[in-house]
Amino acid sequence: MRISTLRTAVLAFVVIAHPLPAAAQVDQQRAQEYFKEARALCERDGGRLWGVSICAPMMIADLRTQTFATSQPAPDGPRPQQVGLVNAPIQWAGTTWGAYVWDFAVNATPRGRKELFLHELFHAVQPQLGLAVQAEASEHLDTLDGRYWLRLEWRALASALRESGGQRSLAVRDALAFRQARRALYPARVEGERAQEIMEGLAAYTGTVLAAESAADATAGALDLLADGEAGESFVRTFAYMSGPAYGLLLDAASPGWTRRVRGTDDLGTLVMRALAVEPATDAAASAARYGGAEIRASEEKREQDRQERLAELRRRFVDGPVLVIPGRGGAASDSRGAVVIPDVGTVYFHAFRASGEWGTLEADGGVLVASDGRTRRVPAPVRRDAATVAGDGWTFKAAAGWVVREGPRTGDYEVVRQQP
Repeated sequence: MRISTLRTAVLAFVVIAHPLPAAAQVDQQRAQEYFKEARALCERDGGRLWGVSICAPMMIADLRTQTFATSQPAPDGPRPQQVGLVNAPIQWAGTTWGAYVWDFAVNATPRGRKELFLHELFHAVQPQLGLAVQAEASEHLDTLDGRYWLRLEWRALASALRESGGQRSLAVRDALAFRQARRALYPARVEGERAQEIMEGLAAYTGTVLAAESAADATAGALDLLADGEAGESFVRTFAYMSGPAYGLLLDAASPGWTRRVRGTDDLGTLVMRALAVEPATDAAASAARYGGAEIRASEEKREQDRQERLAELRRRFVDGPVLVIPGRGGAASDSRGAVVIPDVGTVYFHAFRASGEWGTLEADGGVLVASDGRTRRVPAPVRRDAATVAGDGWTFKAAAGWVVREGPRTGDYEVVRQQP
């Protein structure tokens, strides 16, 4: 199992794994073992990778049971609202903490757990390194051509990691050609890709490198990520977790110390191109044959046909049909396997989804549409309700004090709004 994280404007996180288990209290002894494990790894690094230590206090929490553990005495006062809801750095009593969800920590492999903890500890220092950037979800990576060229790029990167010398340079040239071909088709998405690789790709690289016992082990981890990524159902919110470690390790070999020079405005592909003094291959289509291009194209064409049929059904359910519209503010946790992008609308998540905010709480396992701009969440219109709870097909919503569910502007719709005095 691979655990990955992704921060959006509402501090959402995703997991490439199996569904979350039933609610369980945080085991204090195991939590302390996890903290000790992560602390030992960041102390072993000693700030060498980034020039600063990524060590920080840590906490693990379970939202449903309201149990938690901390690596040092907890501050007085209420816990931050996000505790137990996100894997992310959070501010608590003026200190940055690495916060983790118990389900994710306890169900990870030992290696995956180490990477998860280090990933978030890096995010805590990312702003002071000038590497914290805003990045939108790359929805074009759910299209036939977006996926085709990305899968080819990943296969070429895997070849580059396995090779050395001239063969490595050849594979890097191919990866850059596939990257260039994709970006030529989606020029408006280039900045989003670049920013995601800086924001999340560098965090994934950090987790991969610092959790590894050797350079060879780090490479093996990056290769596993590339293989796992290509087998995934959606790349929209996860691609940087695969690309980042691969490009980072290539830079380790070709440009030692690059982590002290990288900037938030850099492009990882460009940095590798310069470090190896290479240019993208001139004929991406010809290069594709070396990486099973025909097989990838055939599988993606079949997927696209199925996707169009699925999109028509999802539009009827989440866009054209009656829905409940919930504010996008607050925190959210979701299992991203099988998530489907509705172009120019948003992404539908089908597995365990939890969200909370000043407006209340939402729990769903049958589908939630998160708008592309993060401002709203939608579920099919409710079929039953009482004074405190509204429920529908695979979801339950509880309004917070001062918030109500009322009829929406469109017939059959409902919306969550602040109650008027």
